[in-house]
Amino acid sequence: MAEGDVKLLGAWPSPFAIRVRMILEQKGLDYEYLEQDLFNKSELLLEHNPIHKKVPVLIHDDRSICESLVILQYIDENWSGTGPPVLPADPYERAIARFWAAYIDDKLFPSFFGILKATTEETKAEKIANTLVALEQLEGAFKKCSVGTGKGFFGGDSIGFVDVTLGSHLAWIKAIENISGVKLVDETKMPLLVEWQKHFLALDIVKFVLPSAERVEEYGKRMFRFRFNVASAN
Repeated sequence: MAEGDVKLLGAWPSPFAIRVRMILEQKGLDYEYLEQDLFNKSELLLEHNPIHKKVPVLIHDDRSICESLVILQYIDENWSGTGPPVLPADPYERAIARFWAAYIDDKLFPSFFGILKATTEETKAEKIANTLVALEQLEGAFKKCSVGTGKGFFGGDSIGFVDVTLGSHLAWIKAIENISGVKLVDETKMPLLVEWQKHFLALDIVKFVLPSAERVEEYGKRMFRFRFNVASAN
């Protein structure tokens, strides 16, 4: 479907770019994906996101939209009649979806990614505990929206705002489980999230966009080796 000139600046390991690709694919929109090197940022990226200099950036008819959650809402509003909606129509449900998406990025992401960055066992233990608390909160949130409805996703019958926000982190969560040896998404403590994860990972658009945990694990190891070497040289 031609909807003007649509480009996405992204990077394959970035969960924030991954979630935008998922929604573009789900909407069936024609777009050009431009892979970016996060260690050697392109002039195109610096031109279209001069403030944060990060991916993702959606360029629609030469106009730039930055920040993944903002981009998802833009896509939903601009192509509202195309494909499943990203956000619920009900204002209260939309507000709740925005709340949990922000919770995932503001609370869950720094906690589990902090496990990988931890330089002491004390910090690592703190980040693991924070991650488990955040996941248990999301287990409760999913229970509220799914029990009694028979729906497999936060968004209902199809993935929506909260699903792609959380789902885009799954490869990194699994990679960090492998690296740290700590089980984070535990079937005994979070059975509903485990079931949701199975449904999410089985989707074709997810298989197409989400990298394997093994690839992310190797990237994560290389990324932190690079940072350590740079810090040691300074």
